[in-house]
Amino acid sequence: MTASDHTRPLPMRVKLANGIGSIAFGVKDNGFSVFLLIFYNQALGMEAWLVSLALVIALVVDAFVDPLLGNLSDRTYTRWGRRLPWLYLAAVPLGIAWYVLWSPPVDGPPSFALLLGMAIVIRLLLSACEVPSVALVPELTRDYDERTTLFRFRYLFGWTGGLVLLFLAYNVFLRDGLTEAESYQVYGLVGALVIVVTTLISALGQHTYVARYPETRPPPFSLKTAFAEIVEAFSERAFLILSAGAVAAYVSQGMTFSLSNYLYLFAWEFDEAALAVYPLILFASVVIVFVTLGALHRRFGKVRVAAAATLLSMTFWLIPYALRFAGQWPEVGSDASNMLLFAFILVSNSLSVMILVSASSMVAEIVEAFEERTGRRAEGSFYSGNWFVQKCATGAGILIAGIIISVSGLPTGAEPGTVAAPIIDSLIAQYCVAVAILGLFSAWWLARFPISREDHEARLATLDAAARGDVDASGATP
Repeated sequence: MTASDHTRPLPMRVKLANGIGSIAFGVKDNGFSVFLLIFYNQALGMEAWLVSLALVIALVVDAFVDPLLGNLSDRTYTRWGRRLPWLYLAAVPLGIAWYVLWSPPVDGPPSFALLLGMAIVIRLLLSACEVPSVALVPELTRDYDERTTLFRFRYLFGWTGGLVLLFLAYNVFLRDGLTEAESYQVYGLVGALVIVVTTLISALGQHTYVARYPETRPPPFSLKTAFAEIVEAFSERAFLILSAGAVAAYVSQGMTFSLSNYLYLFAWEFDEAALAVYPLILFASVVIVFVTLGALHRRFGKVRVAAAATLLSMTFWLIPYALRFAGQWPEVGSDASNMLLFAFILVSNSLSVMILVSASSMVAEIVEAFEERTGRRAEGSFYSGNWFVQKCATGAGILIAGIIISVSGLPTGAEPGTVAAPIIDSLIAQYCVAVAILGLFSAWWLARFPISREDHEARLATLDAAARGDVDASGATP
């Protein structure tokens, strides 16, 4: 199959099926980020620091195993292709593990080993679904813009799945309180069903389009060969440049997620109504990206959009804090303050999601650059490498957030509106300085990503000619 065969428009059913595959990640991200700590700490009685330690260790283990899973996915050789077998095999065990996580089979507080083991199992099974699922994007199409469309669907479905479950958790499953252990059983069961059903629907929806033996059979798996191929892929210049920009972006994201409740409760003094509106603002921002990003990529290219969005997102995110310091902000906690802040969050988060979608789509272009240089495709290695960067950087962001809280002197058990102003000012100042430094660093590297639309299309022409036998993979005439 030549490169030109992969540039035709994809059927809408395939785009939808691939996008649905990201819902499992949205469900996991929602549960791990929002509810897992308070469930195991307040509802089940585990020490908070033990819960956090288990999650960080699981994150690190997962980050280092991801590249190996990506390599195994690249080497899978079946009549269903390289990716689909993983989705079919991992979906049900992942659903079972997710349910058990929220209904642990113990009386009293769970042990550290049990939580750690469950967290590692769930992260590894999720990677076994997510890495092959996202690696299907460059397999499905080599078209510069069509790849952006696929990632627009993935982010739309992923965020929507997480936010819908968040809404149901607050308004249906956990209405009796976030500290009632029994309430989480229904939350876990519904999440498990969503994970299994959407993953299998995604695989079945793409089956007739991608289920075929790969064009070349890879050599037998060995750890030595796998690590050599992983190192070779990670040495690709474009991947290193993109990773440098992504590291800073993900550190900032991890720090922001960890501090978000502190900022909204103590700095902005959100009430219950404001917290209920917040998920809707996030959902609106994802819809904005879904509608606008394709046109922006066609006009300006992925590199320019990613770099510009980084600078603009950082700016719009910091403006409210600057106005607050300058005394030009409405009274904190008032409706005017909340509405104005939501407007800035809507713009900033829309730009932030644009960065993530653009960067994910840019990884796909690295696949052909690597293929041209080595004659081998390694979608799984590159996307698992991208996950490795994201997870390690997110962990660093969480660590920075903890340091900021400690240095600011924020007391434990504090009530919003009662913390001394210098403490809040210190928290905000440290956070804003970190956001500015990380944003500038990320934009600088993203702007230097070396693959433009023209480079990609020229490379496809070379690979197409090589497939027909007109030239070799390097572009030379035989």
